[in-house]
Amino acid sequence: MAFHRGPPHSHHDVSCIGHDWEDIPDFLGAKYGEVARRLDLSFNQLRSLKGLKAFSQLEELIVDNNLLGNDLRLPRLPRLHTLTLNKNQFTDIEALLEHLVEVTPALEYLSLLGNEACPNQLVSMDKDEDDYQRYRYFVLHKLTNLKFLDTRKVTQSERSEAEARGAFMKVVKPKNDQDTASDLRSESTVTSYTPLPRGSKDARNHKGVFTKCRYVYYGKHSEGNRFIRNDQL
Repeated sequence: MAFHRGPPHSHHDVSCIGHDWEDIPDFLGAKYGEVARRLDLSFNQLRSLKGLKAFSQLEELIVDNNLLGNDLRLPRLPRLHTLTLNKNQFTDIEALLEHLVEVTPALEYLSLLGNEACPNQLVSMDKDEDDYQRYRYFVLHKLTNLKFLDTRKVTQSERSEAEARGAFMKVVKPKNDQDTASDLRSESTVTSYTPLPRGSKDARNHKGVFTKCRYVYYGKHSEGNRFIRNDQL
């Protein structure tokens, strides 16, 4: 697929769509890094954005339909106000937001649709509007300067709710069957306490265990004997 770039009068706009790149090539930063204001890398196979270090003046970044995940690390982009990461592989919303707080201080427009970290019906029919709204409150709690999230403008009521209760609105992913099985296997490896000698726990060793006991039972205080008459003994 051919390399696409904007017309001469919009030389700040660089588009590299559908190249199946797994990394940003060095030539891109060398040629356009100092002049690009908008960069579109959609429909590639990107797993890393290390090549963005050369794009220090970037204001808009579009990386939809790639393979970016929770290990994403962006360089500091102080002028970036728009970021779209739709249809990637993000599952940990908190880790992503904390990273964006550090490296994109001017961010105002963010879109995460199509990621598991964004709970709506695009990723699961089990999600509903309440799940999505809690997600919005949590994102706005972390990124207080956002004006637009996904497809909707941030309202003043959302901002107030996020400030008051957003920290408690994180949508927790329930454990699946595989996670539960893994936990059970971990628990089974923990050695349980037993008063018996070690040899008695060997399934291949069926010998009885005999030892001395320092307690002697006389039956004097036995609760079981309280209701037995002498003629029943």
